[in-house]
Amino acid sequence: MDTLVREASGTVRASLNYLEPTAERPVSYTFEPPPGTPWRTGKYSPASIAIADGRAEDAALSLDRNGFLLASAPSAVRDFYDEEEVRRVYYPEVERAMLERTGAAEVVVFDHNWRRAAGAVPAEGGRVVIKEPVSRVHNDFTLRSGPERAAAELSARGRDAAAVLKSRFALINLWRPIREPVEDFPLAVCDAQTIAARDLVPSDLVYRDRVGETYSVTFNPAHRWFYFPHMRREEALFIKCFDSAADGRARFTAHSAFANPAAEKAPPRESIEARALVLF
Repeated sequence: MDTLVREASGTVRASLNYLEPTAERPVSYTFEPPPGTPWRTGKYSPASIAIADGRAEDAALSLDRNGFLLASAPSAVRDFYDEEEVRRVYYPEVERAMLERTGAAEVVVFDHNWRRAAGAVPAEGGRVVIKEPVSRVHNDFTLRSGPERAAAELSARGRDAAAVLKSRFALINLWRPIREPVEDFPLAVCDAQTIAARDLVPSDLVYRDRVGETYSVTFNPAHRWFYFPHMRREEALFIKCFDSAADGRARFTAHSAFANPAAEKAPPRESIEARALVLF
């Protein structure tokens, strides 16, 4: 079994921003929208949530039951802000890690992004685009967009998407600190078994060349939240954002960054997240 960094820590109470129930379809832009168009529609309100220390029960957590998993995953990457090194060295590392922990037949890493909390110094030379942490409860893919993204990635590689996707597949993120340990704006994950279908609201995510679909999430007191305090560079958090199997496994895992009340004068969080298509 992997050895994880374990430090004494308890549950924290923090605000998580949930979508208020709405009859209108929420829309968010990834670039500055046309004049008069808001960056985001839909109203988000904070809820005070008890976020448990996932390290206290990590042995009982699994991707298929809870939708997330913390694991030891050392990396040979020297500079996570080097685009070429990330694709050459890190992508194969992510593929191997996911093969090992999912039992999949094949893993295809298809993109990544960097995030840094507000106030951090931009990357040297402006080499990469670094976004702020997403501080609202969401899930990256939906019942519609999960299969669409999977098919698009396979087709772009010359594969017969219709044939490949007849078998089970999943979309899984791997989230890792760049600066360590993560104290401010850590990532909270919601136990997938506590999420009801009615909590998930399809929402448009507008890019310059396409419109994606994600889930915004409305508040449900049954939601059970976790985070992993003091995460270090050699640790990685696996987050299942879509699973084609509808047999009781975790399918969607809501998550959000949050302002950690236990972090005082901590350095800004820096992280990288890779997304992968996992084929069974």
